[in-house]
Amino acid sequence: MVNFWDSNVWGALNLAAILLLSLLGANALKRKVPFLRNSLIPTSVLGGALLLLIAGVYDLFAKTPMFETEFFGGNGYNMMEVITYHTLALGFIASTLKSGKGKLTRERTVEIINTGVTTVSTYLMQGVLGLSITVIIAMLLPGFFSAAGILLPFGYGQGTGQALNYGNIFETDFGFVGGKTFGLTIAALGFLSASLGGVIHLQILKKKKNIVTSSEAEEPLRIEEVQKENEIPLQGGMDKMTVQIALVAVTYLVAYLLMFVLGNLLPGMRSVIYGFNFLLGVLAATLTKLFIRILEKSKITKRKYINDFLMTRVSNFFFDVMVVAGIAAIRLGVLEKYWGIILILGVVGLVFTYLYNYFVARTLFKPYKQEQFMMMYGMLTGTASTGIILLRELDSKFETPAADNMVYQNFPAIVLGFPIMFLATLAPTRPGLVLIILAAFFAVLNLFLFRSKIFRKRK
Repeated sequence: MVNFWDSNVWGALNLAAILLLSLLGANALKRKVPFLRNSLIPTSVLGGALLLLIAGVYDLFAKTPMFETEFFGGNGYNMMEVITYHTLALGFIASTLKSGKGKLTRERTVEIINTGVTTVSTYLMQGVLGLSITVIIAMLLPGFFSAAGILLPFGYGQGTGQALNYGNIFETDFGFVGGKTFGLTIAALGFLSASLGGVIHLQILKKKKNIVTSSEAEEPLRIEEVQKENEIPLQGGMDKMTVQIALVAVTYLVAYLLMFVLGNLLPGMRSVIYGFNFLLGVLAATLTKLFIRILEKSKITKRKYINDFLMTRVSNFFFDVMVVAGIAAIRLGVLEKYWGIILILGVVGLVFTYLYNYFVARTLFKPYKQEQFMMMYGMLTGTASTGIILLRELDSKFETPAADNMVYQNFPAIVLGFPIMFLATLAPTRPGLVLIILAAFFAVLNLFLFRSKIFRKRK
């Protein structure tokens, strides 16, 4: 029997309302406070930071976690992790369902492959740097877990979920006390690095090139953007926005079925398979879009159901909610242990990820180097949604190929990056060997990545 006054009925709704309220509050602050308005901090990042600050003050005085109170159903932190997990995939699905900007030319294929190679190369660089640091520290501090640094690419490059997953493996299988906390802390610093580095870079661009960011641009909306030719009406038998959300939900159901089948076929890889829900979501969205196109070409459906304008709104909503929930889910207490080592890893990860990705973007993506850099840096320090948010500051309508690069680079990235997941489980027992393999793999991938420049110079 359900009592409608119970916390398990209202907890999830209260949490959702607070997350959205923080977005409204952050948006108001950005408009009213000159410092925040000029800082170019994404509204969702500011909203998450506000919740993190409020929760920290509450915990300090109440001596109990704010999000673990009955008001949030007693498990607010777990729910925010679930929200973060799902909204990432839902946002990618909505982005993928949008119609393409033309045929996939040879040049675009090369750019997508290069983006995927850059992603894996950054993972490898972060792994080499992180593992080198903790191996050296383990020599100086006997008893310290020497493979802890391999969590840097999972926390920075892949986000909270994978950092938590591998931290848990190290903790339960290899005796790394506090492994989960260590991984979560690295992921938390990744968010901070994404925001800090991204904001600084945007400020530099704003001063040097007089750019107009999306938070400052006020462009009138054209009717052609909302209702294109031969599309279903805005308000017919079913509201047009409802149709878009339904397509996203059905596609995610297909992605879940794929994960369910793969998880049962490969039970040892279940955590990894479900950890890549966004990748299988992109695959399911591609199949859904292909199926819809077949229906349209065969004249089974007379009108177009997918609207790019509304799908962009849906994807932006999911990405905004994900960032707010992801930042608010950080537990400040995780910074108490290993703080010095974590700080070193965080700073090194920030600096080298920034420099490497800027060099790649400037060298290989010249027509839209700033947009490509902001997307890649945000994704490879924070999460994919952070990359999207930073990209939106420069390319609010996703007119450059950078957003598409982020979506489709997952296919080459997963193929090239899959071995890293196995190497990570070998690192606790053979850290030196893993370090050599990662460094060699990094060199080979960069030789491939800069193949046109290297061969041109030789010629």
